[in-house]
Amino acid sequence: MSKDIRIKKGLDIKLVGEAEKTTDAAKASSYYAIKPEDFHGIIPKLLVKVGHKIKAGEALFHSKSDETLVFPSPVSGEISEIIRGAKRKILEIRILADATQVHHDFGKKDASKMSGEEVKAHLLATGCWPFIKQRPYDVIANPANSPKAIFVSGHNSAPLAADLEYVLAGKEAELTAALTALTKLTEGSVHVVTKKGGNSPLANVAGTTSHTVSGPHPAGNVGTHINKIDPVNKGETVWTIAAQDLIIIGEVLLTGKFNATRTIAVTGSQISNPKYVTAIAGANIKDLVAGNINLDNTRVISGNVLSGRQEGAEGVLGYYDNQITAIPEGDDYEFFGWNKPIFNKVSTSRALTFSWLKPNKKYDLNTNTNGEHRAFVTTGTYEEVFPLDIYPMQTLKACMYADLDEMEALGMYEVAPEDFALTEFVCVSKQPHQKIIREGLDLMLKEIG
Repeated sequence: MSKDIRIKKGLDIKLVGEAEKTTDAAKASSYYAIKPEDFHGIIPKLLVKVGHKIKAGEALFHSKSDETLVFPSPVSGEISEIIRGAKRKILEIRILADATQVHHDFGKKDASKMSGEEVKAHLLATGCWPFIKQRPYDVIANPANSPKAIFVSGHNSAPLAADLEYVLAGKEAELTAALTALTKLTEGSVHVVTKKGGNSPLANVAGTTSHTVSGPHPAGNVGTHINKIDPVNKGETVWTIAAQDLIIIGEVLLTGKFNATRTIAVTGSQISNPKYVTAIAGANIKDLVAGNINLDNTRVISGNVLSGRQEGAEGVLGYYDNQITAIPEGDDYEFFGWNKPIFNKVSTSRALTFSWLKPNKKYDLNTNTNGEHRAFVTTGTYEEVFPLDIYPMQTLKACMYADLDEMEALGMYEVAPEDFALTEFVCVSKQPHQKIIREGLDLMLKEIG
């Protein structure tokens, strides 16, 4: 098994608005919000009500199907509002934050002296378990299972993504504690993948297996690493966890406090001064970009432009996100846009496009899809940007006509929607690839899982 992963198929989308490596403390939000939709497949059962006082780290709700799977409050304060949608579905839980934060004390733990079951019980009790996801199905890991391996990506190659070497610097103690805990959860390896030629604090931590990766996006996607290192077959499970979430787990172990503070990259061409800010998960986006954004015809995204979630200026930072992106809204019509040379857009084709002449040029792209939804057109474009050993178009079609046997045979067990973000970007048919894959995974989970 090679420890040096080289990706040739892919596409780096270079955009204007990369964050400068300076970090400021964001303005404290008046309220913080947790959206249960961030935890795909979880039906929440509330443990609080409006007016309830809560400490940071105490549970807001648990999974209806598993009472041990709890979801904590990122801040201390008072539950101010519970927003519901159709059929009383819980859309958002808002918390008025205290001026001085108070954390629930879970007690300090030494992961190196704990058994696997003790680590698992502690992560469940502290609300850290939702940070661990699983393949297949790309949902929160089932604590009743044992994975054949655990994967951590220390490189984010998405457009304008936060530089993980920068945001993880100085957190070596927390990272080591968290990785030590993860080694107790599997009899297999904990694979840590970092950027080749970099200087990540994640590299070469005792007890883990270190790899390096190079190449264009999606070189940083954990799905790419799984496919190249230890693919998932039927009946197998691997777990994944984001690098920044390791810091939260490590701090819980070392201090006994659940601290959901993250270093957020505020990026995009509509941001006046792209930079990093420290903020707590669920913070109000308007407070993170205060005085630093042009809101005229702007789309604000929690996450990156390929797989993030659209939010208004009044929206909140996603529970798993460490990036905010603001780009122009593409609501204009380009006259004869299909029949003239294109100089200001990224394209994998050389027909009347010229982005290939300047591979390092940065573009100010908007959200315009430059076309309408139509039937799949076979062009071979998907394969050019899709490094996984899977047939992308056949997999998408199998999901659309819900052929479970074919989906299984084509390798759906190891993919997640984000693995198809680039094929969606280059799709001449304007098909919603990530939505199709998500619905396919949900069907497999319901029928097979």
